[in-house]
Order: sequence, then C-alpha cells, then structure tokens
Amino acid sequence: MEFNGEFELESVPPEKAWIVLSDPIAVRNSLKGCKYITPKTDDFSFDDYEPEEGVETLPEADPDDVVARAFKEGQEYAALMQVGVGSVKPRFETTVTIQERDHDDFIMTATGGGSASGSSFSMESGMQIFPLEDGDGSRIEWWTEADISGRIAQLGSRVINPVANKIVGNFFKDIERQMTEVSEETDSSITDRIRGLL
Repeated sequence: MEFNGEFELESVPPEKAWIVLSDPIAVRNSLKGCKYITPKTDDFSFDDYEPEEGVETLPEADPDDVVARAFKEGQEYAALMQVGVGSVKPRFETTVTIQERDHDDFIMTATGGGSASGSSFSMESGMQIFPLEDGDGSRIEWWTEADISGRIAQLGSRVINPVANKIVGNFFKDIERQMTEVSEETDSSITDRIRGLL
C-alpha cells in the first residue's frame, strides 16, 4: 500500500518545522495510538518498558533536552502502536530505523516493521521540507510504502485506507499546531541554537 501527501504551513519556516519533526516526543504526542517512541537498546523489552509521562515539548521544553532526544541517523527506535481497524485493534510492537537525516535539505527517511497477534507490517517512509516560494512558510512532502499481512490485510484497502488517512490527517493537524506554537512563542535564538546542534 502506498500513501503520500503534502501540506503547507504559511507562518512556520522550514528550520522550525524541522525541529518539531525531529523530536520523538512531539511526534508521539501527535500520532494517535502511539504509546511511545524511544531509542531501542540491546536489552529493550516491549513488555517491561514504561514511558516517561508529562515530557515537555517546545516551546516549554529545555532546548538541550530537545537536542539530546532528537532522532539520530542510524539509530533504531522502539514504538508501541495501538490502532483500531474495523473490529480489530492490534497492539503493534514496532521497530523503526532512521536511515537518513539531512539537516541541509530537511530530508528524513526511515524503515521499519512491526507485529501484533495475527498481523504484521513492514514499511519505508520519508519526508522533505521545502520553503514556500511566496512567503516564509514551509511545504512538507511525505510518503510511505507499507506491506501488510495477516488479519488486518484481510480487511482490505476499503477499510484500511480511511483509517490510515485519518491517522495521517490528525497527525499533521496536531504537528501544525505544535509548529505554530513554536514559531510564535519560541525565541529565534533558541531555535537557531537547536538547529546548530541537531
């Protein structure tokens, strides 16, 4: 299955959009059904991991904390997703690897996969942020290719596509809200410092 799209942020420049989309906590908070996204260590256990609650994001967060937890190229992350598709609500234990993070061209790509009882998936995804031609905003292009098998795949694209589109739509709507808050409330010197460290 293939999904792709784009959206524009009229008042958020690419540098600030990049900072928000580099923060696993901001991404988790915007992704419905995502319980956590955390670096995966050798001894990581989906059954035992307890995510930290109440973690601040920009503009309230300490910039050093945002930099320290930002997605890193080559790093593997564990993510727990629970999404209802029709009558099925699987709990996907997912592993995602950041394949590319280009700070100059604002490109990030990832591969990953996950499994739940009776279902599994693998995916490749990416995004790129462009400056708007007529203003100081951003245009974000995103894409995902996913192979789905098991109980969810049996539901068919007529059931899966609307759920996926709703999740993606809600995600970018909430990300836009976060980006707008960062653009309006975060001092430019702070975001410049974060960008320099990312």
